[in-house]
Amino acid sequence: MLTTRPTSLCVGFFLLFLSLPLSTLSQPSMSSDSVYDSFLKCLSEKTKTPQSQIAKIVFSQANPSYTSVLRAYIRNARFNTSSTPKPTIIVTPLSESHVSAAVLCSKPLDFVFKIRSGGHDYDGLSYISDKPFFILDLSNLRDVSVDLADQTAWISAGATLGEVYYRIWEKSKTLGFPAGVCPTVGVGGHLSGAGYGNMLRKFGLTADHFIDAKMVDVNGAVLDRKAMGEDLFWAISGGGGGSFGVVLGYKVKLVPVPATVTVFRVEQLMAAGAVDMVHKWQFVGPKTDKNLFMRMLIQPVTRNKVKTIRATVVALYLGKADDVVSLLAKELPELALKKENCTEMTWFQSALWWDNRVNATQTDPKVFLDRNLDSSSPGKRKSDYVATEIPRSGIVSLFNKMIELGKIGLVFNPYGGRMADIAEDATPFPHRNMLFKIQYSVNWKESSPELEKGYLNQAKVLHSFMTGFVSKNPRGAYLNYRDVDIGVNDHGENSYKEGEVYGRMYFGKNFDRLVKIKTAVDPGNFFRNEQSIPTLPIAKRTGVTERGTAKRWSGAGGATIVASVLLHVF
Repeated sequence: MLTTRPTSLCVGFFLLFLSLPLSTLSQPSMSSDSVYDSFLKCLSEKTKTPQSQIAKIVFSQANPSYTSVLRAYIRNARFNTSSTPKPTIIVTPLSESHVSAAVLCSKPLDFVFKIRSGGHDYDGLSYISDKPFFILDLSNLRDVSVDLADQTAWISAGATLGEVYYRIWEKSKTLGFPAGVCPTVGVGGHLSGAGYGNMLRKFGLTADHFIDAKMVDVNGAVLDRKAMGEDLFWAISGGGGGSFGVVLGYKVKLVPVPATVTVFRVEQLMAAGAVDMVHKWQFVGPKTDKNLFMRMLIQPVTRNKVKTIRATVVALYLGKADDVVSLLAKELPELALKKENCTEMTWFQSALWWDNRVNATQTDPKVFLDRNLDSSSPGKRKSDYVATEIPRSGIVSLFNKMIELGKIGLVFNPYGGRMADIAEDATPFPHRNMLFKIQYSVNWKESSPELEKGYLNQAKVLHSFMTGFVSKNPRGAYLNYRDVDIGVNDHGENSYKEGEVYGRMYFGKNFDRLVKIKTAVDPGNFFRNEQSIPTLPIAKRTGVTERGTAKRWSGAGGATIVASVLLHVF
């Protein structure tokens, strides 16, 4: 690819720009009332809407509805306490123009700009900050439009997965979408972060089915795929949307689902063959028929006053019960699957079943429209990837360690199938050739700080224990299982180095391309959080391979001259 040498004018202008603060106003020192008044006035002017009307979507801490709006989409009760940092303002846009105006009006105030859809960000990065911040809450942007003619859907960022599945089911009983199993998860974070579900071995990730997207960039412009260019579209197809702009929604290709699918749940205790079953699962789960997804749950339990391990396989098979029973009799006899363990149902009913609706075939589909607001328990999640099977002795030692710790559980999610057919750089998600992903999972009900400290420590201890069994150089992690333990970014002079720590774990070699795109589209780093993609250091911005043209970025709805100048130094 071609590179160009910067002219002195370009470099001088760019350095001058970077030497200025994000705003000459430096407004976090203003009173919250002044900030609210300034922001509201700006929103009114940008949207050409009377302040009395626009005020209905802007909540200051003095607003009687502020607390309920804030708490509605906090999905981890660890961050729903009186001591948790609170936003100065919450904006709940009803339209694209509201989002655009919110971006433009926030920039001169220099507050951290958090973007929240469903609030399932495990470590709360979409709605907490230790610096003065706003929340842009997208929960009102929830349209899901299904087009049967071309088997696609436009899905707004504030919709939930349950709403997506319900709207597809309304129109078709033979189409589905390969996304997650929790119906209250918001689309914005799930899809942009390379969301997955129980059809990933057959159809891959959510991001593998993107056709188009809409987003608001740092200049307030609303861009579709053509306007943003292929580099930026690639970045928000698994690299997370919040580093690059505000994703408004995606157009996705739906997938065919059979009239009958089969689900089953089978568990074994340690004394009844769980070690052998889990060990053998590693050789089968990622390599079996791609129509079969077998999630493995490993949890410490007490039986007859004795601590032990329970291993549970929870599965979806895109076909009939007889076929999967016959298949696993050959490939995984250690599971001892019988037909009476299986239930045949429709794909939509299977989504209900995976949401722990035991009587899924009798459940009213409209339960997927219930967002279960302000409902959560405290918890912690971490992640890992396994590239080679863990030896049987390792499984035994793992079980013993989990019994010792007492609470933390694991979830093994098998890859293979369609996942392994797609190149590692086709999207920002780099872990396609792994055997399976591990989620470390612990939830609790008590609000005691000491108990919480103990549970969080269990997660760290088990994660450390697994070091020898998981991926290396770098050790992998999954973006949508946000984990601040692996690194955070203060966005100071060491921003790139700090971002590289977690960035390599989440994105591998794709991190470099994400950084170049970030530097081009948001050189001032307005869109940032504790684990966002950093911009390149000033010293490294020359001689970088060009990923696009100045026309692509500046012509895509009004990028500033600074972005155009930046591309000249690529």
